[in-house]
Amino acid sequence: MNFEYFISRRLRSGNGHSFSKPIIRVSIAGIALGLAVMLISVAILQGFQLQVRDKVSGFGAHIQITGFNSNNSYEPTPVSLADINTGELIKIEGITNIQPFALKAGIIKTTDEIHGVVLKGVTNTYDWSFFNDKLVSGTLPQFHDSAVSADVLISEKVSKMLNLNAGDDLRMYFIIDNTARARRLKVSGVYKTGLAEFDETYVFGDFRQISRLNNWDSITVSGIEVNISNFDKLDEISEKIYETIGYNLNSQTIKQMYPQIFDWIEIQDMNVVIILIIMVLVSGITMISTLLILILERTRDIGILKSLGAKTSSIRKIFIYASVYITGYGLLWGNLLALGLIFLQSETGLTPLPADSYFIDQVPVNIGIAEILTINAGTVGVCTLMMLLPSVVVKFISPVSALRYD
Repeated sequence: MNFEYFISRRLRSGNGHSFSKPIIRVSIAGIALGLAVMLISVAILQGFQLQVRDKVSGFGAHIQITGFNSNNSYEPTPVSLADINTGELIKIEGITNIQPFALKAGIIKTTDEIHGVVLKGVTNTYDWSFFNDKLVSGTLPQFHDSAVSADVLISEKVSKMLNLNAGDDLRMYFIIDNTARARRLKVSGVYKTGLAEFDETYVFGDFRQISRLNNWDSITVSGIEVNISNFDKLDEISEKIYETIGYNLNSQTIKQMYPQIFDWIEIQDMNVVIILIIMVLVSGITMISTLLILILERTRDIGILKSLGAKTSSIRKIFIYASVYITGYGLLWGNLLALGLIFLQSETGLTPLPADSYFIDQVPVNIGIAEILTINAGTVGVCTLMMLLPSVVVKFISPVSALRYD
C-alpha cells in the first residue's frame, strides 16, 4: 500500500472530533443527489418524448403520402394508387409497412347527444399493434373480403360522451353533395390513448365504407401511411420517398403534420439541459468546498509531512485520493437511488399525470446504458477538474506557518 493512499484513508476516516467526517458525508450525499436528479430528468424526458411520439405516430404513421392540395384537411383530396409507386417504396431501406387510408368527416348522433368525428377507413392490412394495449373494452374491428364491415373502434372519451359501449349500434351521418347520408355501424371496441385531441376526433372503421360513400374506384385513396423502423432516420427516409413518388404527390413526416406537439417536446430538451448544467456545477462546487475544508483542517498535518520530506505532489495525491473516494461513493449511491426510482416508476406507474395536459396519465421513464454512462462520465470529469483546483493550495503551505497553525 503506497503511503499517499494510506494517509488518505486516515484523513477521510475523520477519527475523534474531526469536522471533516460529516463534511465528507454531506459531499457524498450532494454528489449522489445531483447525479440522481440528472439521471431521473433524462429518463423522464426520453420517456415522455418516446410516449408522445409513438402515440401521435400511432394515429397518423411516421410519414403520410397525400395530394399536394390536401392542406391537412380532414378530407384530403383523393389520389390514385397508380400514381404512388408502392413497389418502389417498399424497397426503401427502413420502411416496415405501407398502408392506404381514407378520411371522412361525419357526425355520431344518439338519442340525447351529437358529436362530430372523423371516420378513418383502413384495410385488413392495417397495423393494429399500436391499439393492442390501448383497448379498454371489446375487440379490434374485423374486416373480411366477403362484405363491408360495420365494425368501428371508438375512444373512451367518445364512449362516455355519447354513452356508447362495445357491442352497441351507432348512427353516423355524412354530408355528400349537400345531402346527409346515414350509416348504421357497430362499436366493436373502445380505446384510450390519453391524447385528448385525437381521442375526441378519430373513429376507425372499414376503408370500403368511405369508398362507397364517395363512389371511389378500387384504387382511389385519401393517402398512404408509411411506418419506419428507426425514428432517427425519419427525415432521411421522407426525402427518399419524396423522390420516389409522383410529381403531383407530397410526403409529410409526423413532425411536419403536428409541429406544435413536437416543438413543445423539444422545449423540454432545454429544460433538462439547464438542470444538467446546474447539477454538474453543484457537484463540482461541493467537491471544491469539501477539499478546501479538508486541506484547511489538515494544515498542521501538511506542515508535518513537508517537514519530514514529503513532496508537494505526494501531498496533493493524498487529497485527490480522498476526492476520488467521495466521488466514487457519490456515484454509487446516486446510481442506486436514481435507477431504483426509475425502475419503480416504470413497473408501478406510481406518479400520475393529468392526461388532458400531458397526453399521458403517468410519468413515463426511459433511459439506456449509453445515457447512464455519459452522465456518470460527465460527473466524474467535472469533479476531477474541480478537485485539482483546491489541491493546488497545498503548494503554498509552508511547513513553518503550518506548524504554528491552530
